[in-house]
Amino acid sequence: MRTSAKGRGRRGPGAPLEDRLISALETAGRPLFRREILHLAHVRPEDRAAARKALSGLVRRGALLLMKGRRYGLPHLMDLVAGRLSVHPDGFGFVIPDPGQKVTEDLFIPPKGLKGAVHGDRVVARVEGRRGKRFEASILRVVERPLDRVIGTFRRGRNVAAVIPEDDRLLFEVIIPPGADGGARPGEVVVAEIADFSPEHRNPEGRVTEVLGDPADLAVQTRIVIHKYELPHDFSPAARDQAEALPDAVTRDDLAGRKDLRELPLVTIDGADARDFDDAVCVRKTRTGYTLTVAIADVGHYVPAGSPLDEDALARGTSVYFPGAVVPMLPESLSNHLCSLVPGQDRLAMAVEIAYDRAGRPRWSRFFKAVIRSHRRFTYTEVKEVLVDRDPAAVARNREHLDHLEWMAELAGHLSRRRRRRGSIDFDLPEPAVVLGLRGELEAIVRRERNLAHQIIEEFMIAANEAVAAHLAERRIPVLYRVHEEPDRAKVRDFVEFARSAGLDVAAPEELTPRWFQEVLARAEGTPQEYVVNAVLLRSMQQAVYSPVNSGHFGLASPAYLHFTSPIRRYPDLVVHRVLKANLRGTRKRPVYGEDRLEELGRALSARERTALEAEREMLDRLKVRFMEGRVGEVFEGVVSGVASFGFFVELRDVFVEGAVRLVDLADDYYVLEENRHRLVGKRTGRTFQIGQVVRVSVKAVNVARRHINFELVPDDAS
Repeated sequence: MRTSAKGRGRRGPGAPLEDRLISALETAGRPLFRREILHLAHVRPEDRAAARKALSGLVRRGALLLMKGRRYGLPHLMDLVAGRLSVHPDGFGFVIPDPGQKVTEDLFIPPKGLKGAVHGDRVVARVEGRRGKRFEASILRVVERPLDRVIGTFRRGRNVAAVIPEDDRLLFEVIIPPGADGGARPGEVVVAEIADFSPEHRNPEGRVTEVLGDPADLAVQTRIVIHKYELPHDFSPAARDQAEALPDAVTRDDLAGRKDLRELPLVTIDGADARDFDDAVCVRKTRTGYTLTVAIADVGHYVPAGSPLDEDALARGTSVYFPGAVVPMLPESLSNHLCSLVPGQDRLAMAVEIAYDRAGRPRWSRFFKAVIRSHRRFTYTEVKEVLVDRDPAAVARNREHLDHLEWMAELAGHLSRRRRRRGSIDFDLPEPAVVLGLRGELEAIVRRERNLAHQIIEEFMIAANEAVAAHLAERRIPVLYRVHEEPDRAKVRDFVEFARSAGLDVAAPEELTPRWFQEVLARAEGTPQEYVVNAVLLRSMQQAVYSPVNSGHFGLASPAYLHFTSPIRRYPDLVVHRVLKANLRGTRKRPVYGEDRLEELGRALSARERTALEAEREMLDRLKVRFMEGRVGEVFEGVVSGVASFGFFVELRDVFVEGAVRLVDLADDYYVLEENRHRLVGKRTGRTFQIGQVVRVSVKAVNVARRHINFELVPDDAS
């Protein structure tokens, strides 16, 4: 909320209460007691309780400061800034200002300016002046301390036990008094609840509430990440009871009002380690083209809105996948069994049927409730062996499905070509795959394979999602869309400048269209610049989110898109299922979800998705440092994947691991960062390190605790 008078609007008795309270302080021009504010704001006696609550809310948000002596002040009139404190492991920090503050850029806080504040605190800081390009400040007051527990390593000294926080931005230890260690042994990772965080004590006191175990254990690392990101991982007793009360299989009553597709040769195609099968597909060839059927698990049949299972699923928002483990959105009795489209078992589904002509142009689509029976569980590798490798044994084993697989490949090819012609963007950047041994030990981190089978499923899922989105959009039925806004124009201009410096003939577009991005990627394909163009162009893209406002999907060049095909693991898909099912017989007068509720769901579920991605990324980083810990001194070929003022990052080609080459380890020159060109240039030699450049490096050091991998150029590249 803005704290200046500019543009505030009405300030009389009819104005919003918070505005009147702030206006009273601005009019007075000095800090005021609460009674003075209420008097100047003309707050009636019956409204004083609401006014006191409003003042507390303004203080929590940093719009007001409660000073010593119980006076309230306006931060922007006192050179004060409210915001969130982010602490660096080296002891300094930054305050990220709240929206509406007088200062909008981050404030640098030197170590002596922290004054007992810790990472994550909401604080009020006093601006002391400038340090170079940044404002320097000191912490005046901690407004809110959300930290009430830490994850760390249990240590026992001669006289005292303590938990050393795993997050190196927490610059303290939690003292564990006798009898509060929860049975933890030295070196084990624990969760400690903070009991006393008094300002006069440098180190808080707490107690161990959970022992996670040996940090060398992969399962313990997974539990650390789950706790760190506060991922809901225990289902409520009510949700467990609801799941246990469900039948083990489809009942006769479940079949009412459903189309029987059990004889249709639907199959699932997933990864070898998949357990939750959301979708089954079938393609039939007709005289005029093809008919695609996509059957999606009917999770909504078993998870009514507002039920305990639904509440737990909404709190999760999505399943979170780790190597060898998953935090599921639904209990396994549903996600891996009753809802999962396992072969040979009757399952309830929401089906999409789309007819195409011989060129893959859609002719019509329809949607209905169904009962299905998957005829085969394929892995991506098995389909590749049949369609690409033409492996005789694989072909012989799957002869009854051969025609349908061939038709799938034909239709997917048509859909892919049509999608590309309309401008849909396909970035070609490798993804990691973690290889675990039989006992769950880490064996390798390799590049994930992507073959024709992946493309088939991808095309069919996009087709189904677009068909449902178009159906609901045409009828103006409120639903949650998957929207992807156009990229930031300034970032696109920076990319064009960089691409030209890298030797690519690219002109800035007059209008931002997906086709322009696709053409740039096509121009770079097969050239030395392919990696760097994909990497840098991807960074110009916005992040896709969930919203009730259909603004289209830029990356797919789609006018309407949503997520329908994974309701076992994504809550937005469950929302779409409920909306579609409720409108199968015609548009309901009263929508399933109102606009305000959809807006709220969109924000919450987008945030849960981001948290899940961050947790999965951190888990991968933890595995990478452990994988490289024993490979110090080994030499690898890699590609420069990023540049910064302190050095550059290198992504190894043999193993999917990234580390940094620091400038302090390059003694041949002083290097300057040219940020827009994504490169470092030597002042004396003109030597350049640029994204996409191939280098040879050796592993210099691995810091497991801070998850840092440091490389150095091998002599051939350092000479």
